Amino acid sequence: MKDVRAEALARWASSVNLGVEIPEDADLQPVSDDASFRRYFRFLLQGSPLDLGLVFVDAPPEHEDNESFVRISAALGEAGLNCPRVVASDLEQGFMAVTDLGDTLYLEVMISNPGRIPGLYEDAVGGILRMMTVKCDLPPYNRQRLIDEMSLFHEWFLRQQLQIKVSREMKTMLDQTYDYLAERALEQPALFVHRDYHCRNLMVESLNSPGVIDFQDAVIGPVTYDLVSLYKDCYYRFDRRDVERAVEDFRNRLIGLNVVDESAPLLEWFDLMGVQRHLKCAGIFSRLNLRDGKPGYLKDIPLVIDYLQEAADLYPELSALSGFLREQVQGRLPL
Repeated sequence: MKDVRAEALARWASSVNLGVEIPEDADLQPVSDDASFRRYFRFLLQGSPLDLGLVFVDAPPEHEDNESFVRISAALGEAGLNCPRVVASDLEQGFMAVTDLGDTLYLEVMISNPGRIPGLYEDAVGGILRMMTVKCDLPPYNRQRLIDEMSLFHEWFLRQQLQIKVSREMKTMLDQTYDYLAERALEQPALFVHRDYHCRNLMVESLNSPGVIDFQDAVIGPVTYDLVSLYKDCYYRFDRRDVERAVEDFRNRLIGLNVVDESAPLLEWFDLMGVQRHLKCAGIFSRLNLRDGKPGYLKDIPLVIDYLQEAADLYPELSALSGFLREQVQGRLPL
């Protein structure tokens, strides 16, 4: 089947001034896609990648916010972050040429060379602290957005993926849980939040690591959010003791920067923010399977539920959620 958009992207790439020459017989081949509708390509010549220093992006404008990608990329670059720089774009068609950060994801190195993890994560936390200084016109991570995200848990994960009939009592318990989590999230100082800052969106770079990708959904939101994405990663589990040490170190750094004071309950904020995020992720992974035909994310749901159970067991305010997960959900996993 012809890939009409890929062919159009290749024609566009050959027609714009990129500062590099693309041979006429070069082929545009997919590198990867992600959980969105966005796809990434490189040019190959006789089966070998061309070293153009560029990746070509197909981001259908009806599905992707390309204006935000361009704007946030520039703001991150100005703050010293290493992210794909937009060299050329056609926002109407949804085509971009961006600087190439390579192929080495954090996750790959974490699996192949665990001894590098402390250094990688020191760099990653440094990236969060730098992102906090980013000045950019972004939407707020407000109560409605937080609630809408958590609602994916019952709409897609419970009702559709697990085919659980969500009773009135169940829905009341979930609504109360969502309200509580949103309230606690909004207690936190609000700064730049990447919103998906994890080992599959961070690239290992020789200079100015990490490379940061997939930032177009950034918001102004809770100060612990990106640390949750990093240390309660849906694709890699850290020991709880290591997580608590990381949160304490982050707390001390925030105190030093006058972002929070000594009384800030950072670990509690972090854990509760994690519950909000993982309720959303269970719903998103289910939607990716059922709506978008991407079943590969189902294997990540058990870890997400483990995170939810762990946090719900720690906090009395989440005792109803804890019981629900244990009685209604755990027995249906793995999917």
